[in-house]
Amino acid sequence: YWDTATVSYPQACSQLAQRLADAVHLNSNDILLDLGCGQGASLELWKTIFHVKHIEAVELQPLCVSHIQNNINFIHKIHCESFLNLKAENFEFKFDVALCVDAAYHSDLNLFISALSLILNSKGRVAFHYLALTEKFLHLNSFQKKKYQYLLKCADVNLKHLSTDVELKQLLNQHDFKQVQIKDLSENVLNGFSNYIYEHGTLNEKNKDLDYLKILMTAKLCKKLYEDDLIHYVQVSAVKSDKS
Repeated sequence: YWDTATVSYPQACSQLAQRLADAVHLNSNDILLDLGCGQGASLELWKTIFHVKHIEAVELQPLCVSHIQNNINFIHKIHCESFLNLKAENFEFKFDVALCVDAAYHSDLNLFISALSLILNSKGRVAFHYLALTEKFLHLNSFQKKKYQYLLKCADVNLKHLSTDVELKQLLNQHDFKQVQIKDLSENVLNGFSNYIYEHGTLNEKNKDLDYLKILMTAKLCKKLYEDDLIHYVQVSAVKSDKS
């Protein structure tokens, strides 16, 4: 999340995560589950900025899980599995909050939300990032939609899993989530990332390795998505219904 005061990529990452936590009013007494935590930078943030006492995480990559086990001693537990396969019986507690920073859009939203509903407390809060189709996208012809399908596939995003804001809200409601808030962060995230890459020389012409190509293609995709204004990068937050 880039704004006029952002000077580095780590700062932008931290700002994106903090905004997500702020959306659900994360506090020190919450029992928190971080979904797709990678190597654990977000875990450090929940601890140092929000002073959360009970943190658990789910991460699919064994190397990342091993890194967390060896280097982050304050976490209650790290679970090596997909966040699409969450089962209540696999956890010691149900959670007050579930956060997924910049990862959920790689998955089927219906499966993601179904899994969440099983592990959250009554009135549990959730926040995550996703990609939302605009109404303009729905009016594209089949060839234009196919082009976007292939572009997104390069970023490991399945176009068939994406929906409009209205459909996203309806899906959350169907899984008994209320107080749904959807915020468009496209300018600060998509445009911010691409501008940062091009303006700060991260793409070194002398170092055209695989990492270079991944960064370049991601920056180009972000710029196209932002300029075409057909698919938005959104922050989603919601509260599970109290059925008691």
